[in-house]
Amino acid sequence: MNAPARPDKLIRGATGDWEIVIGLEIHAQVTSQAKLFSGAATAFGGEPNSHVSLVDAAMPGMLPVINAECVRQAVLTGLGLNAQIHLRSVFDRKNYFYPDLPQGYQISQYKSPVVGEGEVIVDLPDGESITVGIERLHLEQDAGKSVHDQHPTLSYVDLNRSGVALMEIVSKPDLRSSEQAKAFVTKLRSILRYLGTCDGDMEKGSLRADVNVSVRRPGEPLGTRCEIKNVNSIRFIGQAIEHEARRQVDIIEDGGTIVQETRLFDPNKGETRAMRSKEEAHDYRYFPDPDLLPLELTPDYVEDLRGQLPELPDDKKARFVRELGLSVYDADVLVAERANAAFFEAVLVKQDGSPRDAKAAANWVINELTGRLNKEGRDIAASPVSAAQLGTLLDLIGEGTISGKIAKDLFEILWSEGGDPRELVEARGLKQVTDVGAIEKVIAEIVAANPDKAAQAKEKPAMIGWFVGQVMKASGGKANPQAVNDLLKRKLGIAD
Repeated sequence: MNAPARPDKLIRGATGDWEIVIGLEIHAQVTSQAKLFSGAATAFGGEPNSHVSLVDAAMPGMLPVINAECVRQAVLTGLGLNAQIHLRSVFDRKNYFYPDLPQGYQISQYKSPVVGEGEVIVDLPDGESITVGIERLHLEQDAGKSVHDQHPTLSYVDLNRSGVALMEIVSKPDLRSSEQAKAFVTKLRSILRYLGTCDGDMEKGSLRADVNVSVRRPGEPLGTRCEIKNVNSIRFIGQAIEHEARRQVDIIEDGGTIVQETRLFDPNKGETRAMRSKEEAHDYRYFPDPDLLPLELTPDYVEDLRGQLPELPDDKKARFVRELGLSVYDADVLVAERANAAFFEAVLVKQDGSPRDAKAAANWVINELTGRLNKEGRDIAASPVSAAQLGTLLDLIGEGTISGKIAKDLFEILWSEGGDPRELVEARGLKQVTDVGAIEKVIAEIVAANPDKAAQAKEKPAMIGWFVGQVMKASGGKANPQAVNDLLKRKLGIAD
């Protein structure tokens, strides 16, 4: 378990400081074409009850059959979390009544999950790193959905989601602030996307969190926790933790006690509210599902999957820093999303297989491309500028064909119109001016028009920057900046 929170992470109460203790249960929908125990489709957005088999609807006599792909994805995820893989696991029935649970029980795993303890290393914005323990990962089927806003007096049930495979990833209570919790979910989602085992789309509900929050005096035993159910946004996770922790502190300091219960977060009001008293494991009357044999895996099966692991974010980040010379910050930004890292690596390689300058490529991908995508609310898959186009733009800068300023103008053209960067430079007269005579002529005119500034520049060489700006402006950004700098120093008599 991590060390107690630093003093700046504690909550200030009327009677002293309090520490927040947070554990998360992440429900991640498995990437699979079929459900966990039936062949029905898992596609999002179908007409209500259009993706429902007889098994999902719990028709009499229907028996579940395990989907091997879902098992594979769960084991792959466990390996990606540096977790123990249990070669023998058991599916249990978790008994409770809900209108959108036709069986009257959920098939889940209780005492014998497929994946045991693991860990996730989380880098925080302030430079701190924490290790968050993973308690377990188990497979279970999702419930359906109750719809309450389609009729004034009736509720409807949509079973499209019923039976969809979920991985429940349970963290240890190692988190001590809302910022840590948000960073953990962000990192976990990134790992799942790298593995391809969950798309991580929180808006569609394929990744959601149950957030367990308690408070205590620093160094004291754990307090009574409340569970905030089905939070489907990283921002909301942070808000729910902040509100719930403050609520608990206020109750305790007023002489009350915390009741263990399940709560909901209302994003419109920014507060949690009671939903029901918290169930304990014995309330669900778990027992092994009699229709399913224990799930038994071989060591060779697990090792084969280990060999299929992709390069995960931490390893990719370390390689970018070690081999490409990128800063830790730039590497962190690039590896956060698998698609962004892949785009960057595509920009790095020329058609002949030789490498481009990694720092220049990172700068353009992070600042120009990703900045513009974020501004327009697109992801990198929808980028109007391809990796090949951006790579050619970098080549044109490196060759001295265009200046940095012209490169930004060219990027705008590529973004809005597309086309081949080299052809555009030729057709639109964007080539950098390297003709020394032409640049000298512009310099002579600007120096002659500003004799006072020329005299100042001889005394204070830093003033040369003003002249560089004027020459670049006069040339429409086409003059070679290095040539301009060298020629100005010569003209003004400034030594290097």
